[in-house]
Amino acid sequence: MSSANLNISVVEKRMFSTSEAADYTGILKKYFKTTCPVQLIELRPGTVIYDQRYLDVWIEGIKAGAEATTQDDILGKL
Repeated sequence: MSSANLNISVVEKRMFSTSEAADYTGILKKYFKTTCPVQLIELRPGTVIYDQRYLDVWIEGIKAGAEATTQDDILGKL
């Protein structure tokens, strides 16, 4: 009997829409924009997204008790 190998490469998504970022952080979408201090990134006119790495820094800051509240704080921690 012959065997076959299946190689699957999964690329994790890094950039999120507002709905995806809210889901990622576990915050309801209706509260996300007022709760999350992470600034949106505009890739092209009309297309705004959140960077997962910035969201992670913000979450880690909350866990550590030192919430990063500005984009400069978040960038400084990267």
